[in-house]
Amino acid sequence: MSENKLVLKSVYDLLGENFYLADYQRGYRWSEINVTQLLDDVWEFSQKERSGDEFYCLQPIVVRPYTWENVSGEKLDGWEVIDGQQRLTTIRIILSYLVKEHLKRTLNEAFKKDAFTIDYETRPKSEAFLKDLQEDNSNIDFYHMWSAYQATSKWFEDKDYDDCNNFLSTLLAKKDNAGPVKVIWYEINDEVNAIDIFTRLNIGKIPLTNAELIKALFLGKANPDNQNQKANPKQLQIASEWDAIENTLQDKSFWYFIYDEDNKKLPQHKYETRIEYIFDLMKNKPLGEEKYFTFYKFLDEDFRGSKTINDIWLDIKRYFLTFEEWYQDRILYHLVGFLITAGGGIKELKASSDKKTKSDFKICLREEIGKTLNVDIENIKYNDSNVKSVLLLFNIHTLLANETSKSRFPFDSYKNDNWDIEHVRSQSEVELTGGDRIDWAKLVLEFYTGIAVAKEPESLDNHLEEIKKLLDKEEQQICRSLVTLILEGCKEDEWNELYQLVSKGFKEENFPKEHSISNLALLDAGTNRAYKNAFFPIKRMEIMKREMKGSFVPIGTKNLFMKAYSRRFDKVMYWGQTDADDYLEVLKNCLKVYAVPVQNKEEKHVE
Repeated sequence: MSENKLVLKSVYDLLGENFYLADYQRGYRWSEINVTQLLDDVWEFSQKERSGDEFYCLQPIVVRPYTWENVSGEKLDGWEVIDGQQRLTTIRIILSYLVKEHLKRTLNEAFKKDAFTIDYETRPKSEAFLKDLQEDNSNIDFYHMWSAYQATSKWFEDKDYDDCNNFLSTLLAKKDNAGPVKVIWYEINDEVNAIDIFTRLNIGKIPLTNAELIKALFLGKANPDNQNQKANPKQLQIASEWDAIENTLQDKSFWYFIYDEDNKKLPQHKYETRIEYIFDLMKNKPLGEEKYFTFYKFLDEDFRGSKTINDIWLDIKRYFLTFEEWYQDRILYHLVGFLITAGGGIKELKASSDKKTKSDFKICLREEIGKTLNVDIENIKYNDSNVKSVLLLFNIHTLLANETSKSRFPFDSYKNDNWDIEHVRSQSEVELTGGDRIDWAKLVLEFYTGIAVAKEPESLDNHLEEIKKLLDKEEQQICRSLVTLILEGCKEDEWNELYQLVSKGFKEENFPKEHSISNLALLDAGTNRAYKNAFFPIKRMEIMKREMKGSFVPIGTKNLFMKAYSRRFDKVMYWGQTDADDYLEVLKNCLKVYAVPVQNKEEKHVE
């Protein structure tokens, strides 16, 4: 058996070589930042005063001797790249740019050697694409290669001819010249398992994720004897089912049902490959653990043990399918979704469900909600930590109360649209200033007249006659003052007088419990910004407009502003103390459902 070899090679030495990337390799994924960093490093080295033997060293390229047929059927001798393909491809892209835009002749004419070739087993057209880089979004690899080429072009924008010449001379300096750019060339013998080497070498490398490393373990375990053999049935099955799981997790509705980036009991990570979240949960990845904790756990507990590949993959599928079952069941979807959004642990819920029937699990979830929201509803206030959870549960419970409905609470909209607790009736102590006053005046004017004022109005003169016809004398005066405020502004005493006059007209001059939960609702930040400190009917007008445009409005919030919870419907334009009291009673009845153990009645959740 031949020995592995570790040497330094200049980039110039790589010219004319043939490289091959097998199917276990991921595609090209370097970002503009990665490309720019490499260019900056070589440039900085090219500007230094150097001793005769100094060189700049790139990260390792791990290869082994290999023979293959290219897309034209030509037999090539060269090297299988086990690690370092991202950097190698980027060097090739940089050379392509400099040949085209700087040398304007072939590399062979300038350096007596051709560029190295890169053949991709699963992407046979990539080598041809690298020879003639241009915009092409037909596949994701071409997109990233072209993006890297654009990043290179952008980097060279402020460089003149001598700069480009100096850069290229440094990048392709011969090994016997001072200051070449070199790579660590690690050549392994052809009897080792390339997938195993690939997996071990990439621990700690930025581009790879736990999911990709675990996938490499599956590929190796599914085909242990001959790593060059085409994918076998087991590999194809795992790859197909893996993609199906990932596609389900990429569905926003499903993903935000089981994941919440604000939940401190869940792994905190920006999951590009979302199946990694399932792996993190399975291996109980703690907060703050090192990046490859989950991979090491799988390697030590599963792949190095007595488990077969079937056993390992079946465990993963069963874990995921539990969440899919919850998602398909409308009641479980809402109860589990609420608990996760309210800060509950999904691992604990999963462990609890494994020991219970579906009916018992639903009972357990309602009891857990009761423990989570053990609050004094009479005295809960705006700034209390769990007031948002109470209002969220109220909206979810309202949906569940209709057992024949198929409507679902959209956790994805709730988590992405910045929903929060807001006041139903305006806050008396909040002072409006500057542009907020003008926005407020526009909304009040629209409420009185139906005139939607432009963002930057030049004049409202053409609407004054319309205002006269529509309104009584007092309202006309209010609207004229609003027009003046919008177009010209007003003095502080005029503002105070106008605000008090409008406030009196909307009967909101007094409201003793404005921070009580009986005056609070869930609203998205966009709606809240739109109405600022507006009055109840104006808020309702804005909410209705947003819903008509397709915005999500929680059903409890919508019912509240339609005054569906008020026993008296005589003052539809105002929100008074009796409305607040009736709303509070409905909230209390909602919490009662979750405050005591629920009897075992299949599919029943409202008593």
